[in-house]
Amino acid sequence: MSTDIEIAQAAVMRPIAEVAARAGIPADALEPHGKHLAKLDMAYLEQLRARPPGKLVLVTAINPTPPGEGKTTTTIGLGDALNRIGRKAVIALREPSLGPVFGRKGGATGGGYAQVLPMEAINLHFTGDFHAITTAHNLLSALLDNHLYWGNALDIDPRGIVWRRVLDVNDRALRQVATSLGDGANGAPRETGFDITVASEVMAILCLASDLADLERRLASIVVARTRAGKPVTAGDLEAPGAMAALLKEAIQPNLAQSIEGTAVLVHGGPFANIAHGCNSVLATRAALALGEFAVTEAGFGADLGAEKFLDIKCRAAGLEPSAAVVVATLRALKYQGGADGKRVSEPDLAALSQGLANLGRHIENLQGFGLPVAVAINRFIGDTEAEHEAVRDYCGRLGVEAIVCTHWADGGVGAEALARHVADLADAGTARFAPLYPLDLSLTQKIEAVAKRIYRAGGVSYSARAARDLKRFEAEGWGGLPVCMAKTPYSFSADESLRGAPEGFILPVREVRLSAGAGFVVAICGEVMTMPGLPRIPAASRIRLAPDGRIEGLS
Repeated sequence: MSTDIEIAQAAVMRPIAEVAARAGIPADALEPHGKHLAKLDMAYLEQLRARPPGKLVLVTAINPTPPGEGKTTTTIGLGDALNRIGRKAVIALREPSLGPVFGRKGGATGGGYAQVLPMEAINLHFTGDFHAITTAHNLLSALLDNHLYWGNALDIDPRGIVWRRVLDVNDRALRQVATSLGDGANGAPRETGFDITVASEVMAILCLASDLADLERRLASIVVARTRAGKPVTAGDLEAPGAMAALLKEAIQPNLAQSIEGTAVLVHGGPFANIAHGCNSVLATRAALALGEFAVTEAGFGADLGAEKFLDIKCRAAGLEPSAAVVVATLRALKYQGGADGKRVSEPDLAALSQGLANLGRHIENLQGFGLPVAVAINRFIGDTEAEHEAVRDYCGRLGVEAIVCTHWADGGVGAEALARHVADLADAGTARFAPLYPLDLSLTQKIEAVAKRIYRAGGVSYSARAARDLKRFEAEGWGGLPVCMAKTPYSFSADESLRGAPEGFILPVREVRLSAGAGFVVAICGEVMTMPGLPRIPAASRIRLAPDGRIEGLS
């Protein structure tokens, strides 16, 4: 059986201008990055705003197993399938982070015959967007420390600095570090740390900005520290936004790639959904809506994380209204949620499957609560049994939702045509009545508790003394009207990944809250989730190598 990278390397890629032409994008709107990638010109994106939008389809999932359940693969397969049945679709995805590429999950360009190409380039350096974001973020860090060194005219309290540095790798050794060690020429020593680039507020800002002016405005609003009198200090106070925006001038332009079947795919931005808002850029999504009858997009991890943030943060900020949602489920994840051992989830186990179906049911109910019609895509894996598929179909049928077995990994778009027809029917019916979970005039604690109780089914929320103090401070400083971005484990509705299925009545512990004033939300960090992940015992990096002819091997 061929691996994902072998399938990708055997595929025949079309010149990017041909892919663009099929999507209706003129050649003069492209800024090519080699033969098979291009960025879209900002002036062209502005022209697209005048077009009526197509229908927005969100692909999300149940709580996954650590390797993931093929949500991106299903997004690509669905987009290809819509085009196959004569319904023009453009796909909008996030860019992969090098953290999971070299860590546990591997790449994020789909799999099998539902992939985005060129797979190796996208999974590694791509067009340099993440490098630009990392550099812009760390430039602000350098300007902040430089301000302290040259006299601290803003009277910044070194103990009040909240801006950390970032790097796009998993490196637990950098979570807490001391800087400026040595003699006084290196500045004043202080404790700080690193987050992964995909948790950076600069990443979130790039993904939520509507244009270059909005990008710079948001960058200026980043709160990096407080003065000794307790007043917030912003990136604007440090005169940083101009240089940061200059570094991001090209990174803000969406990237055009292609699926194996030639569907146009806009791959742009990549915030994690367990520690950030988990959605690709507003610019890419709007472009996909303007170019296609359907824009098919995904939000990271399960619907309790990525989909909730897509709907409560991104859609609200950008004025987007989804027409339908697809929940991706696999038998192995359902069995895992039903209590099966993670090493045996590929074995038939109707009892565990039946127990795990409650997890799927809750995600369906939550999405319907946002006013969205829902379909379930059963992403078929080798070893699945018809009896297990039938159990999932029967369960979903009792909820009034159709579950469709999809084989796009093995068969490409043809394997998702039944799903495409059903999703098109749902969207065409016009029954979506999208509404966010909570109004913005609630307090920050009320918003956190709305997500905890209505999406996770927690019995309550506990706050550390520091989190409670900071929430009150944010309210007093005028940021109480922002939405909340929940950071927690993706493997459970709770903050405890050992609580599988559909737990209820637990207490959600909020350990820390962080203000992302430029992005426009407050992050609530729950349980033990880390904003700088670590590598697993056997990282994916150990399998990646260069062949003598220069081909990359082992990337998955």
